[in-house]
Amino acid sequence: MVSKHNLSFIDSEIQEIKQKNLYRKLRYGKAEGAHITIKGKKLLNLSSNDYLGILPTKIQIKQLQSSSRLISGNDESYKKLEDVLAKHKSQQSSLIYPTGYMANLGVISAIAKKGDLILSDELNHASIIESCKLSDANILIYKHNNMQDLEKKIKQKGKNKFIITEGVFSMDGDFSSLKQITEIAEKRNAISIIDDAHGDFVIGKDGKGTPDHFNVRKKIDLYVSSLSKGLGSFGGYVASQNNVIDLCINKSKSFIYTSALPSFLIEHSLKRFESNREIQKKKLEKNTKQLRNGLIEIGYEINSPTHIMPIIIGTEKLAMSFGRFLFNNGIFVQPIRYPTVPNNQARLRISVTAWLSEKYIKETLSIFEKAYRKFVTIS
Repeated sequence: MVSKHNLSFIDSEIQEIKQKNLYRKLRYGKAEGAHITIKGKKLLNLSSNDYLGILPTKIQIKQLQSSSRLISGNDESYKKLEDVLAKHKSQQSSLIYPTGYMANLGVISAIAKKGDLILSDELNHASIIESCKLSDANILIYKHNNMQDLEKKIKQKGKNKFIITEGVFSMDGDFSSLKQITEIAEKRNAISIIDDAHGDFVIGKDGKGTPDHFNVRKKIDLYVSSLSKGLGSFGGYVASQNNVIDLCINKSKSFIYTSALPSFLIEHSLKRFESNREIQKKKLEKNTKQLRNGLIEIGYEINSPTHIMPIIIGTEKLAMSFGRFLFNNGIFVQPIRYPTVPNNQARLRISVTAWLSEKYIKETLSIFEKAYRKFVTIS
């Protein structure tokens, strides 16, 4: 049934989005290992966040506890995984949320309040930006990884002060300046919060994350992360001291007022955590080095030191053309456009995974070399 209300104003808004080359639509496909098949076309998948490529495990579907965790959805498997994740992050406790986005929304809005001061990196993820707004605290955005700007802005008044940053920035693939940030946090008595969704299980000893890579793991006050990227499962979590987790259980709306993840997904995450992740981690590191060096040799400017490699194209229109060329030649890399990144900084965001073989990397580099000759040398 068509609504009786006139919603034609939406058509003009969609048309405006299309004219700016910002229109998005869902693509349906089937991902399997290093590939994704879309409308019968098999492509090498360079847009997956399944970084470690842990082999699938059998999942036994059980009766769902379709309720919030505080009512009847708190399966015993949650306790096992939360204990494991707390130890993984050298924290007292952890709490699982349905997604990483909900974890950010829930914990930051629960612990920061009016009268507090939040210092947030300008390239932080949308979930951090939205959660800061929900907190009602005073928010100051510091220039990306600019410690002088952070030092200047943290001097402003605030009952409690929070520094919030990503570990590996999702669109640029660079590291946060965690060593300097933790030093500033200690000096200014600020609480350090890190969203390490793209570094967890992938970076550092035993995949303990970006803070471990910089040897500041025990200086971080609060971790937010994801189970659906490096671990290749589903969900998000927060790890911190006991009172923070206790407050989230009692105050975090995105935890209290939503259904629990099915217990079979929690058990799936446990199995993947207990798998031999180190073998996959080394394979990912090897693949990342080989692909990065190959792209640089072709002529691409790759500044990222991690498994996330953006190729900055510029205009949204050119990025879309570049992406279509790769798609037509068997490579799936999604063009990233405004508002995810600034206007005229559209890019192809390559996500390296352990799924890629040496043969697949060589094929990828061959196609990117053709794309370089077609688009970069004439732009």
